[in-house]
Amino acid sequence: MIDASAYEFEKNIRQAKEVVEYAHAHGVVVEAELGALAGIEDDVVVDDKYGKFTHPEDAIRFVKETGIDSLAIAIGTAHGAYKFKPGQKPELRFDILDEIHAMLPGFPLVLHGASSVPVESVELLNEYGGKMEQTQGIPIDMLREATRRGISKINVASDLRIAYTAAFRKALALKPQVFDYKIFIEDSMNAITDRVKFEIENIMGSNGQAKDFK
Repeated sequence: MIDASAYEFEKNIRQAKEVVEYAHAHGVVVEAELGALAGIEDDVVVDDKYGKFTHPEDAIRFVKETGIDSLAIAIGTAHGAYKFKPGQKPELRFDILDEIHAMLPGFPLVLHGASSVPVESVELLNEYGGKMEQTQGIPIDMLREATRRGISKINVASDLRIAYTAAFRKALALKPQVFDYKIFIEDSMNAITDRVKFEIENIMGSNGQAKDFK
């Protein structure tokens, strides 16, 4: 993964291309990012239809000139657990996704910052001593729609971190006699496994497809 999206377009191309040339020579695939992912405190200045989102024509040129293997696009997701303020309506620019997918048929497209931030995980974390504020992520139905429209990879790091920490806090509270940290880690890893399984089956729809990659 090379993320030079914070730089101007031409520099992003140069840096991604440099990484691709090195990585491909060693048999490694490369993912790059194009467009800006906002946080909830960022003011997204929209000068045209695309604003800070990924412009489809830029995506075509970027893929062609860099030789990357997958492209992370910006259509309204945001890094971190606090993607939207309470009461704010999450929105993804499916119109932009459709344009990019139509111009790059079959090319792997990626969503960063796409955690759904499940309420039950946050509540569990807070029940056992956490103080995580109210938040909301990308609704599951929107993520399902994104996969239907061509997204082939979804990044959900915040979901996994919250699940891990919630299980760890619960284990600490319910097993005060335990001093072996491996016990707490085991509970946390099981929580991550359960979350990954849920997302594979209910969001990404990729369960049962391992045979296609053998």
